[in-house]
Amino acid sequence: MQLKWDGHTHTQYCYHGSSERQEMYIDRAIDLGFERYTLSEHSPLPVGLFKDTNLFKRLAMPIEELPLYFQYAKKMKLLYASKLDITVGLELDYLPAHLSFTERIVNDWHADLQDIIYSVHYLPGVEGIHCIDYTAESFREDILAFYGSMENVVNEYYDHVEAAITWVAQLPIRKRIGHINLIEKFASELPSIDEKQVRTRLEGIIPLLIKSNVGLDVNTAGLRVKSCGKPYVLEWFLAECMKQGIACVYGSDSHKPEHVGTGWDWFVKHI
Repeated sequence: MQLKWDGHTHTQYCYHGSSERQEMYIDRAIDLGFERYTLSEHSPLPVGLFKDTNLFKRLAMPIEELPLYFQYAKKMKLLYASKLDITVGLELDYLPAHLSFTERIVNDWHADLQDIIYSVHYLPGVEGIHCIDYTAESFREDILAFYGSMENVVNEYYDHVEAAITWVAQLPIRKRIGHINLIEKFASELPSIDEKQVRTRLEGIIPLLIKSNVGLDVNTAGLRVKSCGKPYVLEWFLAECMKQGIACVYGSDSHKPEHVGTGWDWFVKHI
């Protein structure tokens, strides 16, 4: 029997999400019959990562708030202990030029960390690092213009995903690679992506997941995105990961209370 577990959720410490109290998210999860719920807030980012300071402030909590987040998360865990298994985690970003920054966070907080979502949100681009899931316009001007073609962007993205899996494998904490097909968020607003290229890259990732003992964040948030309209995990890829015994954990990637549980029916249908 599949554990009803929402393994990727956010909190009031997400500055591009909702400021609603965590109880609203968790109460909804309980009402929907979830048995486990992972708090996986975006980890702080290195200062100076972007030239746009306003964008930087929206993407993740400042490092000074990390102790407050853990205090808050552990409070929720205790408060709901008799009703729901809440696990405390973080969504960390693969930033190859700043791995020591990530290592310090993990080392400082490993005693409190039960789950890690390791995600690729950023790629090098025009005059610096850029967010691949910010806007289609930004993707086009700052990333596509830099690489010259979607084929090149896709290869760079999956190169990062493979490196992220290899790096996070070393951590003695339960870990999953986040929204592995996030590169398709703006699919209807950008030049088309070659499905054969994506399949080839993903087929090459499966043995890496097996070897690294890294799980898969079966992230359904793309269903809520008009320019995507599908989960950030392809059906055939999920089926093959399940067949190979890779840990596949549903994730609503909720940034608002009403997002909790969205896409669960799709997940159940395809496992």
